[in-house]
Formats: sequence, structure tokens, C-alpha cells
Amino acid sequence: MSSLVGPDEDVEDGKPPVPDDVQDAIRTLISWAGDDPAREGLLDTPKRVARAWKEYCLGYGEDPASHLSRVFEEVGGYDELVLLKDIPFQSHCEHHMAPIIGKASIAYMPTSKVVGISKLARVLHAFARRLQVQERLTAEVAHCIQDHLRPHGVAVVIEAAHSCMTARGVRTPGVTMVTSKLLGCFLDDERSRSEVLRLMGY
Repeated sequence: MSSLVGPDEDVEDGKPPVPDDVQDAIRTLISWAGDDPAREGLLDTPKRVARAWKEYCLGYGEDPASHLSRVFEEVGGYDELVLLKDIPFQSHCEHHMAPIIGKASIAYMPTSKVVGISKLARVLHAFARRLQVQERLTAEVAHCIQDHLRPHGVAVVIEAAHSCMTARGVRTPGVTMVTSKLLGCFLDDERSRSEVLRLMGY
């Protein structure tokens, strides 16, 4: 992926400049779609689109696991379920680069340490801000938490609408896709699995 800022480039209007080849690629797409990239309303579109995509894909420059590096052990002996429900997120599918808009519920059963709850959302967003498929996104979030917190179990459920299905192709709005990844006690113990899914609303 091309960088927006070259080593000798200046910042224009407080924003990093966009390389010519990136702008040319977007002009080509506009032209191929049937419009004129030279008309007034589209003159700055290549820069805007490039900067938007750099923002959409911030996750490529981020290590999701870094959000789990600070943990807390003084939790008064708490060792029951920790659940963060209905975290909104946006991603883009790797097949059509169309928006994926949804929500995620993330739970874990701690051993002797917990993490700040906002960090669970940050892990989700770090993976979501990449070109994705929902199944992989679900698994990546779950395995990241499992590998770095070493809890008794992790459960991740994601529900999302895919614009590649709702706005093109079969054009079926109102449809959502649900994926889940269960690890540890949530996979092995039916009672734990039923409890976490019930609390998540599934």
C-alpha cells in the first residue's frame, strides 16, 4: 500500500499529500465508472478518496495485541464472566472493498488478571480497520485475547450487514450475518457456553 507521505513531501493544508499514482488510479476508476474526473465536483475526489481509505485501513499500522499489554490483578478475587456487548464497528470486505457495518460482543473468563474494558473494543477496531472477511475478523479477535490474556475462555460474536450483498449483487437489504468463535471453557463446557450466549442475546 502506497504511503501518503513521501520523505521529502510537505503537508498541504494540514493534510499529507497524496502520491500522483494513487490519484491517477482513482481518476481511472471514476472514468471507467462513466463520469468525468476533470469536472468541477470531482477535481478533489481522488485526494479525498485516498485519504479516506488510509483512514479506513489504519489497522494495518497497528498491533492489536498492544492494547492488551496493561493488565490489572487487583480485582478482589473476581473470576467470573467479563462481557462487553454490542460494540459498533465498521470494516470493508476484501472481495469488493464494500462496507461491513455491525456490532460485536466480546467476553472472556479471567484467570488472575483483567484488562481495561475499552481495550477489548480497541482490539476489535484494530482488526476491523483492514480489508476483512467476517469469519476471519471474529477468529482474529478471539485468538488475540486468548493468546495474550490467557483466560479460561473467550467468546466473540459478530453480527454485521455487508454492503456487497445489500447494495449490489443480490441487493437484499436488512440481512445480517452472525459469526462466533468460542475458545476454552466456552467451547468445552455447555453451561458456560449457554450462559455467555444468553447474556449476549443469542
